[in-house]
Amino acid sequence: MNAPLGRPAVDMSVRIGGLTLKNPVMPASGTFSEELAEVFDLGTLGAHVLKTITRDPRTGNPTPRVTEVEGGMLNAIGIPSKGVEAFLAKVVPFYSRYDVPLVVSISAPTSADFATLAARVSVPGVAAIEANISCPNIEEDGRAFAIRPGSTREVMARLRDATDLPLWAKLTPNTGETPEVARAVEEAGGDALVVANTILAMAVDTRTRRPRLGNLMGGLSGPALKPITLRMAYQCARATSLPVIGCGGIATVDDALEYLIAGASAVQVGTETFIDPLAMPRIIEGLRARAEAEGVAAIRDYVGTLADAAEPEGVVFMQAAP
Repeated sequence: MNAPLGRPAVDMSVRIGGLTLKNPVMPASGTFSEELAEVFDLGTLGAHVLKTITRDPRTGNPTPRVTEVEGGMLNAIGIPSKGVEAFLAKVVPFYSRYDVPLVVSISAPTSADFATLAARVSVPGVAAIEANISCPNIEEDGRAFAIRPGSTREVMARLRDATDLPLWAKLTPNTGETPEVARAVEEAGGDALVVANTILAMAVDTRTRRPRLGNLMGGLSGPALKPITLRMAYQCARATSLPVIGCGGIATVDDALEYLIAGASAVQVGTETFIDPLAMPRIIEGLRARAEAEGVAAIRDYVGTLADAAEPEGVVFMQAAP
């Protein structure tokens, strides 16, 4: 879409740590693959965020792995992976044809394993590492690293020592310490926050009285997740100076703008791509058109522009205990 006559084109670029993205829209890890190149030009995206990889091959969780629920979907995929060597040999060369930063999502069961894997994927062609620290940590009895500031700080420090690439930390909504976890990432040398992964949930088939996922519980994504992760993105933007990448329930231009206005610098689109494979280019063009219509010169001018909410006269809001 061209800018109106006499008006310069909207600057769609954003900065995420040390990277410049041509626009603020990218896929959420696990919802993007090479097959989408048959649907649209992958070069139009701000970044390519790939499915999480592990050091060794994994088969994933038992089926069924996905089920629809009201307001979204549950998944318990279990991070199936062909392993890091297959990734380096086959996947990285495929994406090298695009002038788009390649972001590798990694998962590991311990902080030491995270560091080893980060070093292994720090190769030419990889622009950044997204550390999926919302995955189980066997050093903490299976709790996700990002549930607690201490385990977050430890794993991010190990990662920082292992690689010079920009480090994005993917947080979890399954915590009551969002600002503290975000600050731990910043203190340990992280470059950006991805906010956030899915929230732990479950569903039951009332006819069979069995869980609708083979793994009993899984991650909730889609529209139902957005109010939670939008709140988290706002908290993280206020708690740190790190750029925030909003993730959760983004299906429309307004969804993306909510995150930007709340303080996110970019967004990731996940579940909506399963429904509409053209969701990401649609949102990119929609953001451009919206900015042009509103006379906004650069898409980053939306970031952090949330107006303060005035408290109605005579109404007292409860505040959390210190």
